[in-house]
Amino acid sequence: MMDWQQYLHGLASISTLAFAGWLLSLVRNNVTHVDSLWSLFIASAAFAYALNADAPTPRTFLVLFLVTLWAVRLSAYLTWRNWGPHEDHRYVAIRKNNSPHFWLKSLYIVFGLQAVLAWVISLPLLGAIEASVALTRLDLLGALLFTFGFVWQVVADWQLSLFKANASHRGQVLRNGLWRYSRHPNYFGESCIWWGFYLIALAAGAWWSVLSPMLMTLLLLKVSGVALLEKDIAERRPDYASYRKNTNAFFPWWPKK
Repeated sequence: MMDWQQYLHGLASISTLAFAGWLLSLVRNNVTHVDSLWSLFIASAAFAYALNADAPTPRTFLVLFLVTLWAVRLSAYLTWRNWGPHEDHRYVAIRKNNSPHFWLKSLYIVFGLQAVLAWVISLPLLGAIEASVALTRLDLLGALLFTFGFVWQVVADWQLSLFKANASHRGQVLRNGLWRYSRHPNYFGESCIWWGFYLIALAAGAWWSVLSPMLMTLLLLKVSGVALLEKDIAERRPDYASYRKNTNAFFPWWPKK
């Protein structure tokens, strides 16, 4: 079963990084960098679990490699995408709705909330690292699913970045590449990544960590992902209505026409 003492080590690591991020937001008067810290929260928890485990196993090294690959890539991409002094419009709205004293409220509304979510999402990493069970075919399947999701997400982000870099595409909707089959292929890839981590944890006997991929998929579909972006995009891009009508939101499939 789950080692709660180990799990609290992960919380301590995430909380330290989140608090540092909050202090930085006071200097910058901008909380957007919490997006860049999100994946690093989870990676820091994984390393905390590994450092406090009895002895590293092949599964430990596998998980640390995969989570580092995912975290560094995603953090670097979001840092590049959000670079600049301007606060993301999502956080501008949150700041407006929580004034006055947003500088203090952001500690728990923004950084604290994301820290807790990251802690829950890190469950499969804890389950995989704390077990001493030998690697199995299920670990391989999990690593393959992670790889598929990682590549899918990277390609989707790359295609969208190229599309946005062309000024003639302003106000238009990307309908090519992976975006032809799903309105949010990057989120689909993210979900696959975390179901991949769960399979690795399951191979170690950590069936209880299923809450993590379920929560991640729910967040992507109903909270911070698809649901949040759909409304915003529809308001800014009139052509999005037809794209939405003919293209799956999450799971890739051939367009209706």
